[in-house]
Amino acid sequence: MAEIVIMGELLVEIMRPKEDIPLYESDYFRGPFPSGAPGIFISTAARLGHSAAIISGVGKDDFGENILRRLKHDGVDISRVIISGKGNTGVAFVTYFADGERKFLFYMDNSPCVMAKAPEDFSGFEDTKYFHVMGCSLMANVDFAREIIKTMNMLKSHGVKISFDPNVRLEMMRDPSVMNMLHEVFASSSVLMPGVSELKMFTGEQDTNAAIKKVFGNPALEVLVLKNGSKGSQIYTRNGLEVEQPIYKVIQEDATGAGDSYDAAFICGLAEGKSLADAAKMGAAAGALNAAAFGPMEGKISPETVRKMIEQG
Repeated sequence: MAEIVIMGELLVEIMRPKEDIPLYESDYFRGPFPSGAPGIFISTAARLGHSAAIISGVGKDDFGENILRRLKHDGVDISRVIISGKGNTGVAFVTYFADGERKFLFYMDNSPCVMAKAPEDFSGFEDTKYFHVMGCSLMANVDFAREIIKTMNMLKSHGVKISFDPNVRLEMMRDPSVMNMLHEVFASSSVLMPGVSELKMFTGEQDTNAAIKKVFGNPALEVLVLKNGSKGSQIYTRNGLEVEQPIYKVIQEDATGAGDSYDAAFICGLAEGKSLADAAKMGAAAGALNAAAFGPMEGKISPETVRKMIEQG
């Protein structure tokens, strides 16, 4: 099927055109933009030249067509995306503020984006190296979360490595049982990719060093990728801090999706057998390219643009 696979929600984003316009005010929007953290991730992986597939769903409507056309254009295998007339494609209304904060209103209840089922067997996944899980996908719908975990367990049993971005969106967490599911995915993860605040929330430790030590209590964990916004990222193994990766400076248009692109490029680097340092450079470059364009999936990401950004420093 593909060497990098993800299962999660697909949706469109309808965005405020500039900062500091609350969603409760009457004003203009831009969009629809194809989105969903899993969609951004898998689009980035495909644009970097990897075989990439998503398990998801869209409605039989124009927003669904918007997403499918974009993923097909980027080279994503969408053969396991259901197209259903039983509900509408998911939508998120988004505004962002000068201090870096963002606010989302999600409309995904009864949407096909959370209706996909776990594959019945390993057929078609023989080439898969990594299965990536986004925490927001587990929060979107409890039944869908269970299907994602079934898929993860099936793939892991065949030697596929699990990477996990907790991607905590409190505005999406309606069921407290989801936290148990987040920990279940973590227990199977070889690569963990949180932000600093997510790491602290996830471990219950307010001291970063204590939180780092705690996650390596998971015997499955090989790599911790700690993303820290404008401070860059730090890569840890059981031996301690291995890499400190600064950001690549760009004129930022929209940071939405930058972390998802970072995740994808880092996993692509690992799939290519690159060192942790080189994978971190790929992640930072893809994240910067994403942030340099308005829209969650609109950065000009390719092997050439990533290589050029790394060379320019």
